[in-house]
Amino acid sequence: QVHLVQSGGGSVRPGGSLRLSCVASGDTFSNVYMAWFRQDPGKEREAIVSISIDDTRSYVASVKDRFVVSRDNAKNTLYLQMNRLESEDTAVYYCAASNRQRGSSYRSMDKNDYDYWGQGTQVTVSS
Repeated sequence: QVHLVQSGGGSVRPGGSLRLSCVASGDTFSNVYMAWFRQDPGKEREAIVSISIDDTRSYVASVKDRFVVSRDNAKNTLYLQMNRLESEDTAVYYCAASNRQRGSSYRSMDKNDYDYWGQGTQVTVSS
């Protein structure tokens, strides 16, 4: 079992920055691969970044040059640094984790690959 608690988020003007955090408890944090998803009302939850056990990272094109995912295994925490935010980034953001045995470089953009979810946090980008 992995329990995820998110913090961060809020409202920011276009071009601004925010950082999201996701603290994990339960299973050994260094054994889980993780991701950040976001969801607009009425739309599917979509992955934007994923990170493997060995810190290999994947990004979708729309955030690749603006967002940075990182993990601190000593603090059991996943981060998402979001820079140069745009109105299109407005959504509820979720962290996700899985401890399935997939190999140290495995990461996924498929929500069906994740068993544990944070509570979600709203990010609003507006002038």
